[in-house]
Amino acid sequence: MKQTSGIDALLEALRQSGVDVGSGGNPFTGKGPDDGSDGGASGGGDRPSRVEVSFGDKFAAWGKKAIVIAIIAILIVAAVAYWWFHPPINIHSTDTWMFIAIFILLPLFLFFSARSYAYKKGTGRYEYNEKKAKTFKIASYLPVIVVLVGIVGAVASLSFFPGNAEKYASILQTTDDEFAQDIKEVDYTQIPVIDRDSAVLLGNRTMGSIPEYVSQFEISPLYSQINYQGNPVRVSPLGYADLFKWLANREQGIPAYALVNMTTQDAEIVRLGDNPIRYSQSEPLARNIDRHVQLKYPFYMFDQFAFEIDDDGKPWWICPVQDRTIGLFGGKTIQRVVMCDATTGECTDLAVEEVPQWVDRVYPADLLVEQYNWYGAYKDGWINSWLGQQGVVQTTPGTNGQLGYNYIAKDDDVWVYSGVTSATADNSIVGFVLVNQRTAESHFYEVAGATEDSAMRSAEGQVQHLGYNATFPLLINISGQPTYFMALKDNAGLVKMFAMLDIQRYQNVAVGNTVEETQQAYKTLLATNGVELADEGDESIVTKTSGTIERIVAAVVDGNSHFYVKLVDDTNLYDFALPRLMGIVAYAEGDEITFNYLDSDGVCVAEEIIGERVSSEAAAAAAKAANPSSADEGAQGAAGATGGDAAAAAGADAAGSEAAA
Repeated sequence: MKQTSGIDALLEALRQSGVDVGSGGNPFTGKGPDDGSDGGASGGGDRPSRVEVSFGDKFAAWGKKAIVIAIIAILIVAAVAYWWFHPPINIHSTDTWMFIAIFILLPLFLFFSARSYAYKKGTGRYEYNEKKAKTFKIASYLPVIVVLVGIVGAVASLSFFPGNAEKYASILQTTDDEFAQDIKEVDYTQIPVIDRDSAVLLGNRTMGSIPEYVSQFEISPLYSQINYQGNPVRVSPLGYADLFKWLANREQGIPAYALVNMTTQDAEIVRLGDNPIRYSQSEPLARNIDRHVQLKYPFYMFDQFAFEIDDDGKPWWICPVQDRTIGLFGGKTIQRVVMCDATTGECTDLAVEEVPQWVDRVYPADLLVEQYNWYGAYKDGWINSWLGQQGVVQTTPGTNGQLGYNYIAKDDDVWVYSGVTSATADNSIVGFVLVNQRTAESHFYEVAGATEDSAMRSAEGQVQHLGYNATFPLLINISGQPTYFMALKDNAGLVKMFAMLDIQRYQNVAVGNTVEETQQAYKTLLATNGVELADEGDESIVTKTSGTIERIVAAVVDGNSHFYVKLVDDTNLYDFALPRLMGIVAYAEGDEITFNYLDSDGVCVAEEIIGERVSSEAAAAAAKAANPSSADEGAQGAAGATGGDAAAAAGADAAGSEAAA
């Protein structure tokens, strides 16, 4: 009995499964079952069998379906990736280029290269085909060309590219101004006395005021500094503590935000009632503020979002729109602003000049610092920025690797302040720059003095026995003098004292337990060291007094001449510094004198002598005319005048000798 071959068994199985493989022959070889003749109805061996045609058609159809499925899968993955990462659809965006490179160019390059290799080698189900191999090889160059376009655009954005240095230097328009004329003397009741770290510490401690939300929410680390109703404050929204807290509270939204007054150090949690924050950075899905705004404006490139509140306390997201003005990626600046209602998600697209006055943070602070550094480096050309470095300046570095800047309030706007130093970044400044965060208006003030870091070390030296740490200085105007103001904190981050330091003479450091006390001590210190102050009518500091000189003594302190005066029936001791108050040398004991002075717990510093000298003789005559019975007292006063004039002359001679020496 003849055994059935493996082929015959396979054919039989195919027939039983319903596949038409014909009869009387082997469809795989075209041979007859017994005699080796070609199968088929006509006995010819050239026509493929029916099962060969069936398998080929089905395999080709499956291959086409697989390609379609693969394309659909790639599109779905790309769509999900775009929704999740939401890069801007903008040729100037590096995020867009990275997205295209990873999700489009790289897969295409690998696909075309693999096909070219398969056709060239004839591997797998692909037969050798030189023409197709060449076609796919050419196609694989297309992603590479796109990448090269991006590289060329990046090179064209660099500062050394011809003409770019001048463009970089002109992005931020800076004018030179006079400090005392442009910066008004600050009211100490409006000085921000704490820094961001202290504000965060105070804000986080207020979470206990809403115990029902403590386990559900936490305060965002944003803490944007703004002007709110005329006061410098930091605001930050609450956020969901984690994913499960989001699931439990997303329907109700975020109920409040934190508000910290930078002057009074008062912190509170402001409840929003029926209008909670629904769009925030802690939202993971559709209401994520970054995703919501980017998908609404897919062609915009957004910079750092800022959280602000308007004059009514309503929360907003301020979303600056970037523009690249040099090459493909260089010359970053702000073109427009999208304002998003944090409650409803409604957005308003505005030009920079159309932004409302209450908005403070249109230009990110680090962008403004970067733009000024472009101006300082490239204003005289790119070659000079590297070789000669004539006139090249830069903003002062900060501490702990951060940029060296702070914020001040001026004209109801927030201005970024930074010292300006030479290209070698030494320990002195040539001036400082103020830039408006809403309009990018920029002013430079030429003042030689100490860097912020040097000022911090000097202030810490005044309280080294207490181990306090100085915050990054704030620039203020005290009686026409540019002054560093900083808080002194203990190891727990709490503000304990304050310090003021003369920028131009940073050995002049005054410390105090309150801002007012520090300001008084500072002005006294400046006056003692012969610095002419412009008080601008500050009646809270300057006091007027008059009386009879009981005692006057000349002395030399730290190489400077001073006259110390004691008045009759007055417990204060007054310091008249020379040469600023040279008129004091004409006075003697027994003379009447009127002057303004700076009040102090120790020696009070005289500021201005008012009126003419009234001698003891004239005073006695006036007294005798008013009261004839006081003639004897007038005579005694005249005798005292003789000795007083001699003392005054001796004091004048001593002062002249010191000046000559």
